[in-house]
Amino acid sequence: MGRMWTTLGITGLAAVLSVGCQNKVAEENRQLRDQTRELQAQLDEAHRQQQQVVVAPPAPSAPVLPPAPAPAPIPAQPKPDLGGLESTHDAVAGTTTVTLPGDVFFDPGKAELKTSSKPTLDKVAAALKKEYGGKTVKVEGYTDTDPIKHSKWKSNQELSEARAGAVRDYLVGRGVGAERVTIEGFGDTKPKPTKAASRRVEVVVVTG
Repeated sequence: MGRMWTTLGITGLAAVLSVGCQNKVAEENRQLRDQTRELQAQLDEAHRQQQQVVVAPPAPSAPVLPPAPAPAPIPAQPKPDLGGLESTHDAVAGTTTVTLPGDVFFDPGKAELKTSSKPTLDKVAAALKKEYGGKTVKVEGYTDTDPIKHSKWKSNQELSEARAGAVRDYLVGRGVGAERVTIEGFGDTKPKPTKAASRRVEVVVVTG
């Protein structure tokens, strides 16, 4: 009988010890699970914070531009006069032209130069020899559209040629080389806005 109780006591103690061990193991497992969850939460939070950090790309450096080229110098324009007379310069055609008003240089219907016009032609001749030496000179005569009535010339064409010839002869007489000077008459084919402006002789210097 006593032996039986001893056996039962040992069995009960073993059972108690077994339950205690199981409880301890369960508690340790629970603590490990809690630690694991806490570590995992910390890792997740660290990963989330890393994803939120935006690294700004470096600002592009401003391109280095070469210095602007200096503006090209503007070529000097020829002085718009010839012998002190107002002239026009045509850069494309390469000519400088002075206009001699017909009413100032000639009487109506005539091709003889007025005495009062000769000092002006002296200045033109001096310029042609000094400033435009060697340049070709074209003397062109023009008239208005009025028909010839009281004149020895049969047409405006003939009158324009005669007036151009009178100017050429005077310039040659003042030392301008005859080989440089040609004449041409245009009559009334190239009129100006007014009749007075149409009656003219143009001295054209080929400067180009």
